Amino acid sequence: MIYVFISIFCSVLVSILLKVAKRYDVNMVQAIAINYIVAASACLFIFKPSLSFPAESPIGTYALLGILLPSLFLILAISVTKSGIVRTDIAQRLSLLIPLLAAFLLFGEHISNQKLIAIVVGIVAVLLSIPWKQNQSSASYSWVYPLLVFIGMGIIDVFFKQLATFSEIPFTTSLFWVFLLALFVSIILLAYDRWIKKEHLKVKNILFGIVLGTFNFGNILFYLKAHKALSTQPSIVFTSMNIGVIALGSLVGLWLFKEKLSRLNYMGIGLAVLAILLISLA
Repeated sequence: MIYVFISIFCSVLVSILLKVAKRYDVNMVQAIAINYIVAASACLFIFKPSLSFPAESPIGTYALLGILLPSLFLILAISVTKSGIVRTDIAQRLSLLIPLLAAFLLFGEHISNQKLIAIVVGIVAVLLSIPWKQNQSSASYSWVYPLLVFIGMGIIDVFFKQLATFSEIPFTTSLFWVFLLALFVSIILLAYDRWIKKEHLKVKNILFGIVLGTFNFGNILFYLKAHKALSTQPSIVFTSMNIGVIALGSLVGLWLFKEKLSRLNYMGIGLAVLAILLISLA
């Protein structure tokens, strides 16, 4: 279980870093590019994937993930800043409902009544946790960002699940190439940032990106280690990870950053935990 706790810690630390980025005027485009340099390097060093591009690889899935990952990272950063850690973490964790729906609607997989109830409860939880009410300083529609996180993370999860079932190539090799493509997309965004918006590369953004990349990769590494250590009990890893992130993220958001939640938002947190429990039991 120590691997699960470390993965939860890394995941929430990523949210905290995204929360404080604006306070320290961090350029997130630069930080995200550095983050993927760290992630690809760590993946190469720890997993030792094949460096020759596999001819039978699902290049379309790689390309889509390479575009979606850095794009959603930017949306995550905005969501944490405008909507808070609590709501963003709930949206991120409940995005697992989208692969369930995809399996049912697109791939013709049988879905049990319990999973169907879990999907309904989870969607209600997301709707309740989102800050629909706008205050005077919130004309930017902060409710949009957790919703985009929910949808975007769900789509990414569908693609990663496809990679996991692609037996011809080890998942860690696919992960490495996805990180490289995400880095390539990040460099394009970085070039736009530098030459069009005239933003110079700064040391603080590089350092922030290194720390961000370390904890972002740590989240993935220890989650995989947890599944390996508890290979006969995957539901324990799944449940502990998702509920743990929601619980710790909520504590951090409420106590450290004084995020304000309505009664409906608290109900959303409770239903999110219930939805995850229902899915794991099913």
